[in-house]
Amino acid sequence: MKNYLILSAAALLLASCSASKTGTTGADTVTAVQTTQEALAEDSLIAILNIKDTIKTGEPVELKFTVFNRTDSTRQFCKWHTPFEPPISKYLDIKDEQGNEVNYKGAMAKRVMPPPADSYIKVNVGDSVSANADLLKSYAIDKPGRYTIVYNSKGVSGVIVKDSVSFVYSK
Repeated sequence: MKNYLILSAAALLLASCSASKTGTTGADTVTAVQTTQEALAEDSLIAILNIKDTIKTGEPVELKFTVFNRTDSTRQFCKWHTPFEPPISKYLDIKDEQGNEVNYKGAMAKRVMPPPADSYIKVNVGDSVSANADLLKSYAIDKPGRYTIVYNSKGVSGVIVKDSVSFVYSK
């Protein structure tokens, strides 16, 4: 089903990019892509990132990752590249105020594909599941400043995270 949705989105995108001169504009293409993305999001698991606004040096940099099922049926996602497993992959992009990426210092796992059945977590209709991760265990956050966190692994987990989060790391 997931592959069907991705293929239908790609077909819609390609169809909207035709070279005919029938009076369509680039705005029509953007609208078609946005509509396709919204349709996919309605049929997908959505996650929200939460973190304290200000974290003092020495405190854990605790990120809460909550996956919501707002669809009409039970869904599952791969826990790889999420906080639902130990830190063995770089699934976040963390940047400082100047746009410099924070180095990932955790392990990197090579995986057998496709993921085995025990790599998936089911989420019932209307339900959610959460996991926490101390980012200091896997990212070199060591200077005071404002940091922005973006989830980068939708392609592995199948979970959509629309928004980034920011925090201030202070002395």
